[in-house]
Amino acid sequence: MTKKNFLFLVLTFVGGLLFALGMCMCLLPEWNAFTPGVIVTALGALVLMAIALVRWIMAGKPVAKINWNKAGKIAYCVAAALVLGTGMAMIMAFEGMMIPGIIVGIVGIVLGLGVIPVFKGLK
Repeated sequence: MTKKNFLFLVLTFVGGLLFALGMCMCLLPEWNAFTPGVIVTALGALVLMAIALVRWIMAGKPVAKINWNKAGKIAYCVAAALVLGTGMAMIMAFEGMMIPGIIVGIVGIVLGLGVIPVFKGLK
């Protein structure tokens, strides 16, 4: 196993573990650890996002230029997924939020359906 692949394995394991543990801390009321859970989840997400940068550096490639058009499209996809996830969380985790959660979830689904036209364009 090369050094690059081993580092990728370790970072993936650590980032996934932190992210999963943080989500459990946030969503399990018995643990009573919402605020620390948000911090641990954010750390896990940062580690997982750093994997791409670490692999890029270890491959010895030059710094890439950012294609802002593509970055905007990816941000749209992330926003659609976050809106849908927020609606699902409202339904499952918060009492009395069933109807608003359904509405937010439908908005997320509609945004998700718009992903294909955003990337491919309308012809």
